[in-house]
Amino acid sequence: MNILVTGAEGFVGKNLVANLEAIRAGKNRTRPNLSIGDIYTYDIHSAPEALDAYCAKADFVFHLAGVNRPKDPAEFMQGNRSMVQTLLDKLESCGNTCPVMLSSSIQATCIGRYAEGEYGKSKRAGEELVFAHAQNTGAKALVYRFPNLFGKWCRPNYNSAVATFCNNIARDLPITVSDPAVELELLYIDDLVEEMFDALEGREHHCTFDGTRTVLCADGPYCAVPVTHRVTLGEIVRLLESFRDQPQTLFMPSIPAGSFAKKLYSTYLSYLPQEKASFPLRMNRDDRGSFTELLKTVDCGQFSVNISKPGIMKGQHWHNTKWEFFIVVSGHALIQQRRIGSDEVLEFDVRSDEIRAVHMLPGYTHNILNLSDTQDLVTLMWANEPFDPSHPDTFFEKVQ
Repeated sequence: MNILVTGAEGFVGKNLVANLEAIRAGKNRTRPNLSIGDIYTYDIHSAPEALDAYCAKADFVFHLAGVNRPKDPAEFMQGNRSMVQTLLDKLESCGNTCPVMLSSSIQATCIGRYAEGEYGKSKRAGEELVFAHAQNTGAKALVYRFPNLFGKWCRPNYNSAVATFCNNIARDLPITVSDPAVELELLYIDDLVEEMFDALEGREHHCTFDGTRTVLCADGPYCAVPVTHRVTLGEIVRLLESFRDQPQTLFMPSIPAGSFAKKLYSTYLSYLPQEKASFPLRMNRDDRGSFTELLKTVDCGQFSVNISKPGIMKGQHWHNTKWEFFIVVSGHALIQQRRIGSDEVLEFDVRSDEIRAVHMLPGYTHNILNLSDTQDLVTLMWANEPFDPSHPDTFFEKVQ
């Protein structure tokens, strides 16, 4: 399947083309039924005659090109409606009736606060052209009215509040929020790209509109990405500030699979400057070695790394409720555990050439001994809860 992507240098275009190339190269194997041939990329810097050749060969068209920040509002209609007309004329001139996907906007509803906007009117005009083209030629029309988009590679200080917030907060620059209670409907770029793959496979999602609200339905004239997120500006800023503070607090907020927080964190990280892409950790050193907290989570415990010098034993304590994993990643160790009130000792000989995880059992005092005379012992440790100095749940008692 040969694919034409207009607006290939834009935010959506870059993400779509990169992922199409990954499928074509066999790097992304999640779409085994998609066979990608040539990918024709067209943008403002492309030679105009290239579009003629691409339209003749394309089996599917993603029309993402458009204008959203012209110097003169009159340019909206030229940049949006006229570009669609040019594309469709070229397809019709060579008899190409392949499917055409149009990137439109929720502003094309032209109701409410969008009623008088020239941008929305120009996108609506482009939609009408695509639907007319489908009726006249039999080509499949896939018209998507996207809400606010966010994700990696989105241009800050342009037309995305999320991109601007991510960029500025990552660089300790000021942001402006006039009303934290304002709610946005947001669409994540990876969810958009997955829907584009569905469209290529003929499994696009259809919808109609109740005002500006998308209503998914099998026979709707429009298409839609089925997953969006409604979130206030205040919540976006709160999350981003917690992400910014993570190197100091070590706390990772709750980011469940598919959640807005998870997608926003990935987006935020993509804006980090080099000097923020790494950060020092506090190593608690003594004559036995060191202990370093790596990461704390709201509901999934804490990760740490322990370094023990040759011949050193650490631990010799027990917990009521807290439990841990010890994973030796460098060296050779003996882990011992004894249930409180018992004389029976459990022993585990562990070494880094056969990595395994050992449970530190609640109610068992435990230790870890570096069996090497020359090599430091490095142990990755996970505890089911972050350390709380006001309630440490840690009591000294020797194993033997």
